[in-house]
Amino acid sequence: MNSTKTTKPFPKPISFKKLIGPSFIILALGLGSGEVILWPYMAANYGMGIAWGALLGITFQYFMNMEIERYALVKGESVFVGIHKIFKPAVYWFILSTFIGFGLPGIIAASAKVTATIFGLESFKWLAIGFLLIIGVILSIGKTVYSMMERLTKTIILIGVPFIFILAIVIATKADFNALFSGMIGRGDGFWFLPSGISIATFLAAFAYSGAGGNLNLTQSIYIKEKGYGMGAYSQKITGLFAKKQETQIKLEGEECEINDENIKCFKKWWKLISLEHLFVFWFIGGLSMMMLMLLSFATTHGMTGNAEGINFVISEGLVIGKTLAPFLGTSFLIVVAIMLFQTQLGVMDSTSRIMSENFAIRKLDKEKGNKKVNLCKIYYVFVWAQIAFGIILFLFNIYEPKTLIILGAVINAFAMFVHIGLVFWLNHTILPKVFRPGWIRKIIMVVIFLFFGFFSALVLLDKVGLF
Repeated sequence: MNSTKTTKPFPKPISFKKLIGPSFIILALGLGSGEVILWPYMAANYGMGIAWGALLGITFQYFMNMEIERYALVKGESVFVGIHKIFKPAVYWFILSTFIGFGLPGIIAASAKVTATIFGLESFKWLAIGFLLIIGVILSIGKTVYSMMERLTKTIILIGVPFIFILAIVIATKADFNALFSGMIGRGDGFWFLPSGISIATFLAAFAYSGAGGNLNLTQSIYIKEKGYGMGAYSQKITGLFAKKQETQIKLEGEECEINDENIKCFKKWWKLISLEHLFVFWFIGGLSMMMLMLLSFATTHGMTGNAEGINFVISEGLVIGKTLAPFLGTSFLIVVAIMLFQTQLGVMDSTSRIMSENFAIRKLDKEKGNKKVNLCKIYYVFVWAQIAFGIILFLFNIYEPKTLIILGAVINAFAMFVHIGLVFWLNHTILPKVFRPGWIRKIIMVVIFLFFGFFSALVLLDKVGLF
């Protein structure tokens, strides 16, 4: 895929207001798994002493995402294109691990279960199938997929997060807040860091989903490319399936910039802006959302029987909120949760389809020597509907317990994160010109994160085979 290229100037930075967008999408990918389900589940069952894990997890993901953005900012192409240049078999790993890790429809099952509770329905299987079909339609009808996703996620987050924040402030007591602040430094009720009896797999699953999780983090490079960050300004977008002017042929490789003072200056300005955007939207809003959702779960359901069963604690939260404040607020909470879960599955479906279609296209172009463009839109929609079909098949065979599917997928994705952290680290220190590479502090941080995920992935494996 490599060829001699002419250089193009590094585009001037855009305003901070126009810059905001990709971080909302990557944040929304985690709202329905770690933020809404797994961390509040653990707060309900084990107390607030595990809050440090959520804070550390999203901090880790901030630095991971920035290194992913670094490559796309400089090269104007996704990290998948770059990784293929240094390790060609990676395309098979990304397709397989993405499909296995996120093909399990636990998030949409959770959304359907909460929705069924709101309307008093006993079964949520057919509702979940309907939701999957609706997601397929939504992804197919937009003019460009990225623009539609950005608008949806901004709206849902800017409405849902403040609503949950207000509920937590109103319901939580001083003792609840003290428990939260203590938990942020690892102090729980009679334990430090991890309570006895907690499942290592569940903790790792929640840790991996403190943000996006799994290979989803890598789509940040695709989203900022389509948003037009840095050299991504020269890239093309995936259009809707029924768009009038559909980009049938898309070039995956980015553009090169000349290494001169002006371009280096532009890069540094871009880096400062995107670091600030991701810090505020992803780390601050994401971290605040997790803390408030955990606090609300702890204040309303901690100590109640039945919390360990599936996502019953979410239903219990709605009931307690309704009794404590007003019935309509309890129902409103469940509606917001259902919508956030639905939106997360929508975002996951988009991101995973992008990952698999891009890697499939990279392999296709590698086989077709001389060809530089591919019908990425068509491949993208094949993967969208293949995942929907897979989810429907699982539901028809009555495989739809939300928490079980989410935890299983998250454990798989934690290992996938261990792999892609190493690959991106290697990529940035192999392909990028030295002037654009990370400094020593970030190198050390990334090594620590890599070792952390490797250690916990090994721990879970040993636990499952009975050696731990």
